[in-house]
Amino acid sequence: MNHLPTLITDLALILASAGMVTLIFKKLKQPVVLGYIIAGLLVGPKMTLYPTIGDMEGVKSWGEIGVVFLLFALGLEFSFKKIAKGGGSSAIAGIFEVACMTILGYVTGRFLGWPKMDCMFLGGIIAISSTTIVFRAFDELGLKTKRFAGVVMGILIIEDLAAVLLLVLLSTLSVSRDFQGTQLLFSIGKLFFFLCLWFLAGIFLLPSFFKRVRNLMTDETLLVVSCGLCLVMVVIAASVGFSAALGAFIMGSILAETTVAEQIDKLVQSVKNLFGAVFFVSVGMLIDPKLLVQYAGPVLLITVVVIIGKTLNVTVGALLSGQPLKQSVQSGVSLSQIGEFSFIIATLGLDLKVTSSYLYPIAVGVSVITTFTTPYMMKLANPLYNWLVKVLPNGWLRAIDRYSAGTQTIQAESDWKKVLRAYGSIIIVNGVMTVAVVLLTSYYIAPFISREINNAALATAISIIIAFAIMSPFLWALMVKQVRSEHSRSLWLDNKYNRGPLLMLEVSRNVIAVLLVGFLFRQFLSFWLSIGIAAVIMAIVLLIFSKKLQTFYQRIEKRFITNLNDRETIDYVDGKEDLSPWDAHLAYFDVSPNLDFIGKRLIDLAWREKYGINIASIERGDNFIRTPTREEVIYPYDKIAVIGTDQQMQNFRPVIEAHKSELPTQEDEMVLDKIIVGSHNHLTGKTIRNSGLREKTNGLVVGIERNGERILNPHSDTEFAWDDIVWIVGDKRKIQGF
Repeated sequence: MNHLPTLITDLALILASAGMVTLIFKKLKQPVVLGYIIAGLLVGPKMTLYPTIGDMEGVKSWGEIGVVFLLFALGLEFSFKKIAKGGGSSAIAGIFEVACMTILGYVTGRFLGWPKMDCMFLGGIIAISSTTIVFRAFDELGLKTKRFAGVVMGILIIEDLAAVLLLVLLSTLSVSRDFQGTQLLFSIGKLFFFLCLWFLAGIFLLPSFFKRVRNLMTDETLLVVSCGLCLVMVVIAASVGFSAALGAFIMGSILAETTVAEQIDKLVQSVKNLFGAVFFVSVGMLIDPKLLVQYAGPVLLITVVVIIGKTLNVTVGALLSGQPLKQSVQSGVSLSQIGEFSFIIATLGLDLKVTSSYLYPIAVGVSVITTFTTPYMMKLANPLYNWLVKVLPNGWLRAIDRYSAGTQTIQAESDWKKVLRAYGSIIIVNGVMTVAVVLLTSYYIAPFISREINNAALATAISIIIAFAIMSPFLWALMVKQVRSEHSRSLWLDNKYNRGPLLMLEVSRNVIAVLLVGFLFRQFLSFWLSIGIAAVIMAIVLLIFSKKLQTFYQRIEKRFITNLNDRETIDYVDGKEDLSPWDAHLAYFDVSPNLDFIGKRLIDLAWREKYGINIASIERGDNFIRTPTREEVIYPYDKIAVIGTDQQMQNFRPVIEAHKSELPTQEDEMVLDKIIVGSHNHLTGKTIRNSGLREKTNGLVVGIERNGERILNPHSDTEFAWDDIVWIVGDKRKIQGF
């Protein structure tokens, strides 16, 4: 080639520099991300001792592609079902921590005398921890099987989602320069609407699409299709006023619910790593060493704010969510850093030209320092906990223990909560779909028909008929679909207090439906005339076509639920499920064929007596043995589920070689769940052996909570008492049925 494009020369310089520097960082056992940043600093325009990038705008474009694929890969690891299964514990802690750190960042910026916009971005920058750094530290320190690791992973998921929301809100604030609450509420409502719409449409369409073309899909075509879907969603998100990062994240989270999610994730990893490297190098290129020296004071101050603030806020948030003090402290110190999302938020401020030049290098400097301190903070967890136990009053410690036990042992959900959730799902899902049809009609269908038909009244009538035909199944569900469950029935039977509110719920959903159809007519007619016509037409159409609409809607609903559940996502963290109310948890181990105990019975091994652990299940090839008896024999390559505390796991670990193993996803899924002893199950006064629980649930009683005391792995002669909280590991469906 006579003339080599500058972009290719720059890309060669970027990747060669990144490769050399990251090899050094791997040798020093430091995060690769930091190596990329240092490489960017070397090839950036601020350094003259090394060849410099020639086309900064071109590299910036490559960096934006890197952000897209970083968020796409993050979405593939994210799952809305994970949040639902993870419970409210991580959500409470994560939301509390993000809110407090955002406010703390804003206050710190104001203390330094910075402009309001810099302070807003600083709050977002220090609110989000680094998933990459935490994963790496857990690997190096062997903390993945600790129970608190599940809490940390749950908080990281909430933080990732909060980061996406912050990107949208900060973009809105930057463009409008308006801090009014109405503008923010409108932006949040718009974001919520499009998130629901994209997720519902994506789950309805994409899994079915992949099923139909699975015989045509090779690795190459799957990679091209998935990247194409990602970029299409990026374009759609940008067209409605959101960031490219949000579109990539949403498409990743939709594909995460499909059966090809793992395959896509593996194929995209190399693309993500390549463009991600370019992005992080571009981060380093924007660093001005002189500014770092000039603002060394703010860097150190904000570093202290991050380490102390995140440790304190995560700990308090975990305590509020019902976690014990020790696990709360461990979670707090683990998240005392900032990382990838902080760079993305800082880059957003630069791209929008709304933040000062010093904010970006300060954010990078704080990230570098907190990355180095993270492993040491994790090692500080136990000494910090022991110190707190010594200095805190005994009354406080007892109160924390009581609160933790009480929070974990409260009945899962009240009848009203479950009924309201059911009504909320019906209203939100069908309301979003109805509004989407109205907008589709207003912006696309009606203008197209008006161009094709000269008669304005006829064009309007045709547009309304088409829109109403499309939205009719959703209107039927919004108005008529029954919430059939034992919870709604039990509330209805208590007619003294509950029938009035239940009737109000029914009236409210019908009023919402009329208003939504009125919204359609309002695009063409006056408000009150729209409402009146909507009420009359809906009553007539739904009365005549109710059964047909019900059948059609049930087909839509069945397809959506089937697609959603095609890939059953279980919220496990490296073979451990975060479910128990104290330190006991499930961990999974592969049995090596070279171990001495191969071929021995469980009764002869006496693991329970020696280490305090229980064997919850054994997976042997295609066979799945639930709650094995003491006569069961251990064979090579068995996958065993073990329940015990952190200390018991640590004692047991040398006995068996641990490997990460996939959990069984067939219908006989093993879970850890609880029941409360009462008149409804007739367990009071019965021993564990005579209660029939093992036979009815295919389960094993592994814990009892009684009057604030906890009995782990109780003896089979233990009698149940009224109001005991009984923890069972066994068949998920049978426990729920019981």
